Amino acid sequence: MEKGCDRILLVPLYPQYAAATTATAADQAFRALMKMRWQPAVRVAPSYHDDPVYIDAVANAMRQDLAKLDFEPEMIIATFHGMPQAYLEAGDPYHCQCQKTSRLLRASLGWPEEKWLTTFQSRFGNDPWLQPYTDETVKRLAAEGVKRLALVAPGFSADCLETLEELDGENRHYFEGGGGEKFAYLPALNDSDEGIRVIEAVVRRELQGWI
Repeated sequence: MEKGCDRILLVPLYPQYAAATTATAADQAFRALMKMRWQPAVRVAPSYHDDPVYIDAVANAMRQDLAKLDFEPEMIIATFHGMPQAYLEAGDPYHCQCQKTSRLLRASLGWPEEKWLTTFQSRFGNDPWLQPYTDETVKRLAAEGVKRLALVAPGFSADCLETLEELDGENRHYFEGGGGEKFAYLPALNDSDEGIRVIEAVVRRELQGWI
């Protein structure tokens, strides 16, 4: 505002909307705005969970990463950050958006439906969370004799401790300790050309009429 900026676009980097993520980021921005006598015009970019640019980017990245492996997965798990079941029942759209992202990704890749699972990770506490749980699914697949497994986390625009430690570390341990032989975590888009292309597409779309 001091430099004459009177239009601000907020772009929460969460492909799927959730009150605990997207809305929390927007809340923080609006708390700052509440202290301003002269507020700028503000827009909040909507979720892009089914945006063709996003689906195409993740699918292309997955193709490239799968091609680098020395094995073909028997199963692919699309795993998303979990949330309490009560949030879904209260009307949060996150679960439905995750399911749609997963379905569109599988279709884009042409991957067989019977070789693709959608799960939810990072639960804590005693309340039921969105299911199926990622860790329990990984253990089950290993126990059932699956030897080659790949995980991808399409809810993360960038890798973090949760993906690198929980998915590529803990779940790798569960799978290999249970009899699995080949495990891969397929990275998030991060700062790749594909990842930047998604952000650029969202920003350009939401700035229409302003610039």
